[in-house]
Amino acid sequence: MRYAVLADIHSNLAAFEAVLQDIEAKGGCEQIWCLGDVVGYGPDPVECIELLQRQKHLCIAGNHDWAAIDKIDTSDFNPIAAQACQWTAQQLTGDDISYLENLPLNLCQDDFTLVHGSPREPIWEYLLSTRAAWDNFSYFETNFCFIGHSHVPLVFEYIDQSGKCTIRQLEAGDILELGERRLVINPGGVGQPRDGDPRASYGIYDIDAKLFHLYRVEYDIEVTQKRMVEAALPLPLILRLSQGV
Repeated sequence: MRYAVLADIHSNLAAFEAVLQDIEAKGGCEQIWCLGDVVGYGPDPVECIELLQRQKHLCIAGNHDWAAIDKIDTSDFNPIAAQACQWTAQQLTGDDISYLENLPLNLCQDDFTLVHGSPREPIWEYLLSTRAAWDNFSYFETNFCFIGHSHVPLVFEYIDQSGKCTIRQLEAGDILELGERRLVINPGGVGQPRDGDPRASYGIYDIDAKLFHLYRVEYDIEVTQKRMVEAALPLPLILRLSQGV
């Protein structure tokens, strides 16, 4: 069985559709594991929620999902993110709000813990350093953990109890063998990559082969940017899509 692992769709329908098409082209999957932030930043929150719901999937809550339904305060967001969040909240239907309200903070599937930010702080923490990652290994019991939130494809490996942990950025086509090593894996962002590569990022986990494949997908960025201009979303959010930052 194969599972598609993706995070941070961020209301980018063109990117999400391109990823789904790529999954099908690669043989499909049993289920999608979505690591939160279905909405926020982008121009199509309702369409992205509806498209995700039409797939066989599991999804956990991200900070933008909760902020869009007033479950967390946007005062901790930067002004541009807060502005986009307020716009997103005005688009959502009652069914959308109910869906986002019922997303869990974490899930366990197979030998994986699924969270948005980190096992320690599922909504807010960005895992970008080995020190923070090493601390987080004590907050989950499975061998592996999938995270999102930073929009950067990364893998952290636990070495030993002395505080040793490694970090490696994942590139398109990378394959991870999932054996006895404890790993925290970020598949990167679908709707707003931040590693300098504007292509949508996601992964496929093959449970039988115990392999995780990282993929990048081209999509029509200008379609999303045009929709954002029409919605009067902040210009920096529009421009950054072309740069992958």
